Amino acid sequence: MSKKNAMSRFRRFLRLLGAVIDPRAYLHMLRVMNFYNYSHVAPLRRIHRGRGVTISPTAWFSEPERIRLGDGVHVNGGCILWAGPSTGAIIVGENALFGPNVMVTAASYRFNDGQPVTDQEMEERDVVIGRDVWLGSGVTVLAGSEIGDGCVVGAGSVVRGRFPPFSIIAGAPARVVGQRRPPWPVKMADLKVIEEPSEGGAAQDERNTG
Repeated sequence: MSKKNAMSRFRRFLRLLGAVIDPRAYLHMLRVMNFYNYSHVAPLRRIHRGRGVTISPTAWFSEPERIRLGDGVHVNGGCILWAGPSTGAIIVGENALFGPNVMVTAASYRFNDGQPVTDQEMEERDVVIGRDVWLGSGVTVLAGSEIGDGCVVGAGSVVRGRFPPFSIIAGAPARVVGQRRPPWPVKMADLKVIEEPSEGGAAQDERNTG
């Protein structure tokens, strides 16, 4: 063995030894071992998930036992899914796509009872998001909303109410602004307009939603 090769092997040995002795290596190992105990990761074990679901490590979930994600759902970074503490569920159909920083809540505080907001009762209503729905970046979906199959929701929209399948939805509050061509055969009855909140209903929601 040449002197040059011997020195090269010795240097590699020293680098390996340094990595083993370096306390940062052990710290990283402990972090990996404790990954599933982190507050933002532990709820993942209680979510009802289908096959092929992908969830960003920066997504956050509350009351995960009342959250159902269908096959192929993708939840992007910064998303928050907040189910109700008692009954309010979040149900997401297969192949739905959540853009970054989407907020979905199945509960909200009242604020018109003459008490501090956090002392008032919460209203819980299920949120249903159909299959093949795309929620753009920064979308907020409020309690009681139903978004039909194949809908596309524009970035920054605030969704409250019920929307028909294959709608293009945008705005705050969100409204139907277009129609998407269905990517699979559908019956005309499936395309019937699902009612959006009336003006009175919207006003009532504004009084009761935080």
